[in-house]
Amino acid sequence: MMGKVLRDRRRKTRAYDNVTSFAVLAALLAGAPALAQQQTPPNEPQDQTDTTATPADPGITGSTAAQPEASPTEVVVTGTRITTGFNAPTPTTVIGEDQLQKNAQPNIFNAIAQLPSLQGSTGASTGTFSTSSGTQGLSSFSLRGLGPIRTLTLLDGQRVVGANVTGVPDISMFPQLLVKRVDVVTGGASASYGSDAVGGVVNFITDTRFEGFKANVQGGITNYGDDEQVLVQGAYGTALLDDRLHLIVSGEFDHEGGVGAGNFGTDLAGGRNWYRATTLLNTGVTDNGLPQFNYRDFAQPYQYALYGLINNGPLQGIAFDQNGTPYNFNYGSGGTPTGTGRVTNCYPGNSFCVGGDLSGAPGSGASLKSELERLNGFGRIGFDFAEDNEVYLTVNVAQVKTSNQPSPGYNRPNLTVQCANAFLPQLVRDRCAAAGITQFNFGTSNGSFPDPQVRTDRRQYRFVGGLKGKFDIGGSDWTYDAYYEHGITMSDIDVDDIVLQNRYVAATNAITLNGAVVCADPAARAAGCQPINIFGGFAPSAAALAYITPENGPFQHTKLTQDVASLNFSGAPVELWAGPLSVAFGAEYRREYYRVRADPYGAGVMDVSPNSPEYPADPLLNADQGSNWAAGNYKNGSGKYDVYEGFLEVNLPLFDSPSIGRANLNAAGRGTHYSTSGTVWAWKVGGTWDTPLEGLRLRAVTSRDVRAPNLSELFAAPTVTTVPNFTDPFRNRAVQIFQNTIGNPDLKPEIARNTEVGIVLSRPSWLPGFSLSLDYYNIKLDGVVSTLSPDQIVRFCFEGNQAFCGGFELNSPVQGGNFVNVQPFNLASWKTSGFDIEASYQWTQPLGLPGSFTVRALGTHVREFLVSAGIAGVATVDQAGANTGATPDWKWLAVQTYENDRFSLTLQERWFSDGVFGNQYVVCISDCPVSTGNNPTIDYNRMKGAFYLDIGGSYNVTKEVTTFFKVDNVFDHDPAPSPQTNTGLDVNPALYDTLGRIYRLGVRMRF
Repeated sequence: MMGKVLRDRRRKTRAYDNVTSFAVLAALLAGAPALAQQQTPPNEPQDQTDTTATPADPGITGSTAAQPEASPTEVVVTGTRITTGFNAPTPTTVIGEDQLQKNAQPNIFNAIAQLPSLQGSTGASTGTFSTSSGTQGLSSFSLRGLGPIRTLTLLDGQRVVGANVTGVPDISMFPQLLVKRVDVVTGGASASYGSDAVGGVVNFITDTRFEGFKANVQGGITNYGDDEQVLVQGAYGTALLDDRLHLIVSGEFDHEGGVGAGNFGTDLAGGRNWYRATTLLNTGVTDNGLPQFNYRDFAQPYQYALYGLINNGPLQGIAFDQNGTPYNFNYGSGGTPTGTGRVTNCYPGNSFCVGGDLSGAPGSGASLKSELERLNGFGRIGFDFAEDNEVYLTVNVAQVKTSNQPSPGYNRPNLTVQCANAFLPQLVRDRCAAAGITQFNFGTSNGSFPDPQVRTDRRQYRFVGGLKGKFDIGGSDWTYDAYYEHGITMSDIDVDDIVLQNRYVAATNAITLNGAVVCADPAARAAGCQPINIFGGFAPSAAALAYITPENGPFQHTKLTQDVASLNFSGAPVELWAGPLSVAFGAEYRREYYRVRADPYGAGVMDVSPNSPEYPADPLLNADQGSNWAAGNYKNGSGKYDVYEGFLEVNLPLFDSPSIGRANLNAAGRGTHYSTSGTVWAWKVGGTWDTPLEGLRLRAVTSRDVRAPNLSELFAAPTVTTVPNFTDPFRNRAVQIFQNTIGNPDLKPEIARNTEVGIVLSRPSWLPGFSLSLDYYNIKLDGVVSTLSPDQIVRFCFEGNQAFCGGFELNSPVQGGNFVNVQPFNLASWKTSGFDIEASYQWTQPLGLPGSFTVRALGTHVREFLVSAGIAGVATVDQAGANTGATPDWKWLAVQTYENDRFSLTLQERWFSDGVFGNQYVVCISDCPVSTGNNPTIDYNRMKGAFYLDIGGSYNVTKEVTTFFKVDNVFDHDPAPSPQTNTGLDVNPALYDTLGRIYRLGVRMRF
């Protein structure tokens, strides 16, 4: 019965509307003033400080969240909870619907992620090299490089159930056609919105009063003929019962073919030629005056080859071709085998040479982008039970499926082979006899094996019911918003064609018995073992493949639920000397829960019947601990926590005078009680000053922000990741290990101090249409939930710190017995600071031509990103400018658009600066200091940035129908190598475009 269950799991606006566009688009930069003017109520004067509204194209706008007085177009911009008029001190970048359309991306995530302040976001092009992470194809935002778990993503100001156990939602599941703007708050917002808003907030605002029909159909393909894209979207809205009943439905289908894996060696998919197997080669020597690490292209692993290589003993250097014929392996670097496992002139620290036979290197065999398919259905019904009061219900059902190949074949560098093996060529048997040996060490990429595939299937069901509206108390207008949300995510990860390691070992040990080739181990034979020939490119038989890579491969089934009950009020109870005192307050309850079940071979088989047809008992497998797969050893687990919180936000007008200008003070506080870690407080204090100088505004805010540990960090089912070429410094060799990552229920919330100071120049009369803002930010995060890497843990033990020596084994005689345990703690601290720059200029009727020309630019400079592990002996590392990560020194986005009533043309430039591999390295060629784990020596430490040009345009065929095109990465710019210290794809998709030039074409309709 259990087997069947496991198998089935695997198969299977009126006045109160606070999401309109007026105040946003009349904020800092000239964005979509044409739309803003259309939505401004007749005869209502515009706030005199928000003078950016001129005819322009709706797009990226830097917002101070300036609000008009309560009106039929009242707005909340995400930087605050208060709905009455004031200027919020927290910078907010706003992306309008028109700019999203001009980007013409199949997933709205791709357009938002281009913002310079978003650093380290994940998507379909990241995580493709991994088997066990569970984040393949997960589209999630990261602000300030602090990670997706420290960026709060909202839908209409409401939380969304996570797409995996980190609690991070998947933007692919949002109703994207109905999004009319996206607010990106680039500052701490925990006091206003709660936990996770350390880096900021990304809030998707949908059109809750849409009427009519609109559709979008587009297709795309890369210059290399892959990642074929088809996007079909449609939405319909209507008003009934004298405009009191509003009904909206939308549906979306998106298929992105992805960019598949290349081959062994250096061949990428589609004829891309930029992969050079760039590696940081480890000499293993730290004190000879030469650099420990050397930057080299075409690194060749010398422990294995495509179809097998003897890598130790007197026969070291004998390899096998596709036909199984022995030959002398061509080592790079002019190397020759020593018989001890090493190769002269090569790099023993991670077992690489340079050049030679690269045919067995698996690095280029990983997918560059996951194949992705998403379906989304959304419905909203709202009824005005009284004027300016609505009851509503929304339903969102979505599915996102992805697949990727993490690597080709099965890389096995440390196999022991008997000289009596039935498949071993006679020539090698004779050499064994002559050398007086009965066995040898052997490494192979198993190039004839099927390639592993990781498939994810995430299904989300989200229901929200709520009341919102306005009421009057003593002549004062108040708004309220109450809702209950229940969200469910069912996530399945299936891995195909992964090897059961002990079965593989048994199958490789073949003998001749009664004239037939069989597995040598009698117990393995009794359990169904079928022999395989690993000396050459001989594909295993169907029976052998079924034995070593059974159809019921690794899987993980996860259920996540989120329940949220929220009640918020906002109003202006008192009129003061400089304007109304504005107040917002509210309370929220939240419950997060997850449960994960994995296959018995990965998690342990004690709960499965010995007679299970899918998971039969096998003496070769570890029945209790699991971890039998070469990768994808998922574990069972569960956890939950409850959250109770309340907040108060106040806006106090300080003065309003023509002689000294206008200023306000904004303050907020939030108390939050977590069932797992107790009570924690968040607050913010800030303000803005519109100076007497025309168009000049100053703003500042400081806040205490929090992030509670998520379900994964607290209660994570242990995850096991295979590291095939881990450097063992004790024996100066590479070994295969398991990285065991486990949760920690004793974790406490992270505490951040976030400070921002800015200056804004908004459309002065001497340069109408021009806006400029400059903001300085400083974030200090303490008690960071983090872990050391396995390499750091082992290295610090090797260097004499005994505190790190109890959690690993690197010399186990047991097959698969090498491991390093990794667990999160509240030990680390981070500090980052820098500048944000936003500018816009809009020119109507340029050179006498009809229409408008708009120029916009956004830039972020990361001055520092200091990461301290909080452990004695572990140095602080500055990650700013390390282009192997996500925080380059400078990152820019610039857009130029000309448009008129008939057509538009847009140029977009994306650029980030040159950087380094890591700031911890000491660069030297000779006379090098002693290389340490904190400051290793290296001969080269430079990583080029990138510049990308995108071109797009549209043509209005009729008033209702528009055709459009888009070309991304016009110059087909190749990514810079991101060198690894292990075998892997040497690229950083978090920063660089790895796909090349992409063409898109489509049509939009609106009736």
